[in-house]
Amino acid sequence: MTLRIYDTMAREKRVFEPQDPKRITVYVCGPTVYNYAHIGNARPPVAFDVLRRLLKDVYGRGSVVFARNITDVEDKIIKSSQETGESIADITRKYADIYNADMASLNVLAPDIEPWATNHIDGMIRIGESLKRKGYAYVTKDGLYFQVDQMEDYGKLSGRRQEDNEAGARVAVDEGKRNPSDFAIWKFAKEGEPEDAIWDSPWGKGRPGWHIECSAMIKAELGDTIDIHGGGIDLQFPHHENEIAQSECAHGETLANFWMHNGFLDMEGEKMSKSLGNVKLVHDLVKDWPGEVLRYALLSGHYRAPLDWTRDLLEQSKTTLDRIYGAYRRVWGDGKPVADNRHGVRDKLMDDLNTPLALAELNALASEANKAADEKNGQAMETVRNMMFDAGQALGLLSKTPMEWEQGGDGDDNARIDGLVQARLDARKNKDWAEADRIRDELKAEGIEIMDGAGGATWRRV
Repeated sequence: MTLRIYDTMAREKRVFEPQDPKRITVYVCGPTVYNYAHIGNARPPVAFDVLRRLLKDVYGRGSVVFARNITDVEDKIIKSSQETGESIADITRKYADIYNADMASLNVLAPDIEPWATNHIDGMIRIGESLKRKGYAYVTKDGLYFQVDQMEDYGKLSGRRQEDNEAGARVAVDEGKRNPSDFAIWKFAKEGEPEDAIWDSPWGKGRPGWHIECSAMIKAELGDTIDIHGGGIDLQFPHHENEIAQSECAHGETLANFWMHNGFLDMEGEKMSKSLGNVKLVHDLVKDWPGEVLRYALLSGHYRAPLDWTRDLLEQSKTTLDRIYGAYRRVWGDGKPVADNRHGVRDKLMDDLNTPLALAELNALASEANKAADEKNGQAMETVRNMMFDAGQALGLLSKTPMEWEQGGDGDDNARIDGLVQARLDARKNKDWAEADRIRDELKAEGIEIMDGAGGATWRRV
């Protein structure tokens, strides 16, 4: 089956054809590390993690070079340093580590390349010099700016006309700008700013603008033209539009052959914002919900569509995963599962990452597992177990054994429960029914369900 991707630039689904099937280059905009990531920030990593897994399955495990950057120089980081007295390096390392741990809890694979912006200042300066030399950039009292009306097709990604771009939409207007839409490539340092946010440049001391960072990191790590550039729909304009302007005017090459953007995530039908007090941090959510529940919830809607994040969505995702893992347990058997791709999950993903339909296929596999277990069909049980394992790999789900999922908890507490379950079995063996019932009721009060079977007894948290 052919992989088709909705390309934001073309405004339609296109057949994906890599430049080099042995080296498929993917770049996804990463975090600005000055605070915790909220659940909306997790939608791009999860969506494009599924894409990455799919590309590796289609083209081979070593075929994909996946980069996700760290923005470690930016106005909000500088403000945090000034307010807390912490160094920029300490702030950015702390929150980068937290971000990566939070994404790992959602089964997001670590990127092959994680470029940090401050390691690519020289590359940013080189792009700025090229743009100025070619007449695309000019110096004002505040820094080096890109002149958008010098690029004939500026706005081709977003479809916005220059006259639609109001001055001051995101940043204060520089009186020296030639056009309200012109944007900063390099910002001159202001009085009182920390020394660790200031670098030398041919135009004066300062720091890079936001957009130039990704242009430089893409060129240095992946090349002038990459296969796929991804990110949230909020980055389409101005960030990605300005990346295109800088990179293509500086290098004379197409920046990306495919552009992919995920939709917004709302909170109970409202936009997530600090002013509304409805911001949900990944760091907090994973304390109350298994990471796979959050991932399942994020995948329950198509990546390009808006997704309404509610408690009902989380509870439904948890219930569904409990059902799937319960079916998985019934066919688990002995030994480790092996991949069997005779299922429909990847076919659904090949159509622009249609995760809702892919999840439906995973649920159908769970039904097949229950049927095979009811019929005690050993061959069918083994086959469907292996297909569930493979489907889970494709979606980043079913990463635990059924026992790990159903029992959870920590090792000491689980050992205590194992001991009580064994004590109940011993009581039943000795026909001490009262003691067996007492232990069962004690565990039930803790939310522990005992499941008796021909091979003994096991338990799960409910």
